[in-house]
Amino acid sequence: MSGDVHVRIRERLGGRFPGATRLVICCRGTGVQAMEAMRVLMGRLKLTVNEDKTRRCRIPQEHFDFLGYAFGRCDSKQTGKAYIGTRPSKKSVHKVCRTISEATRRQALGQSVAEQVVALNRILVGWANYFCLGPVSPAYVVLDRHATRRLRWWLCLKHKQPGRGTSRYPDRYLHSRLGLARLSVRTRYLSWAKA
Repeated sequence: MSGDVHVRIRERLGGRFPGATRLVICCRGTGVQAMEAMRVLMGRLKLTVNEDKTRRCRIPQEHFDFLGYAFGRCDSKQTGKAYIGTRPSKKSVHKVCRTISEATRRQALGQSVAEQVVALNRILVGWANYFCLGPVSPAYVVLDRHATRRLRWWLCLKHKQPGRGTSRYPDRYLHSRLGLARLSVRTRYLSWAKA
């Protein structure tokens, strides 16, 4: 839906309709009827449904992404049982990894080490504050590895040191001395994050 559509919705419904561009309808065994009812409702509002972006999904056999989360089957590492839940989508993990890579590019060598760590922590902690529902541990581990690898690479470039810097800048140094955030420790007190 475009911005002018949002305005028309708010005008028609007295300003009580949120300006969302996407919606998810959850139902048990009535997906076809729910989609038809949604199309009828949108028709009454004089809105068209984007059929290219509309689909019916059978959970738990399939999954769908919405607002950065993947919804579908999750497997509990603690009980071994499957359940329907959320986790950060692959697309959202790849996107934040690109953001971390962008923050540690060669053009950022003019920053001080402290400034670089603050910038990375802002990215990591901000992302984790939003993505804290469901089994987030695997995503947090990926981001921890990517951030330490990129910061290590950036430090070697900044100080004109050859190699990958794994012995000069081990993980412990990056986290304890420089203060790089470590997302994986955040899940200690979130029982659902380890599932």
